[in-house]
Amino acid sequence: MHELSVCNALLEQVESIARDHHAVRVDRIVLQVGPLSGVEIPLLRHAYPLAATGTVAENAELIVEALPVKVRCSQCGAESEVEANRLLCGRCGDFRTNLLSGDEMLLASLELIESAAGD
Repeated sequence: MHELSVCNALLEQVESIARDHHAVRVDRIVLQVGPLSGVEIPLLRHAYPLAATGTVAENAELIVEALPVKVRCSQCGAESEVEANRLLCGRCGDFRTNLLSGDEMLLASLELIESAAGD
């Protein structure tokens, strides 16, 4: 399952950030995922608890926000929000567009619990 490897890589990044901030646990992870990222959100949600077991994020809430697909037309210059399977300019309808967003998976934020002084 591809999403399990994605979760493992995500948790490596989360654990590194938690270490850098002397956090004892992570309470919330917010991801932003575009429809062209190649990540299936339901499978990611299913894989997350398996990957998180034994980490500082074991009990963290995973929030996944869907990002829109946006393109810029190389003919008229307009930027449009489009369907993932129809990357046409929203203004002139031309097919010669450049993808601006929608293929990313971003770690948007973490809610960390730091250790108390002297712990």
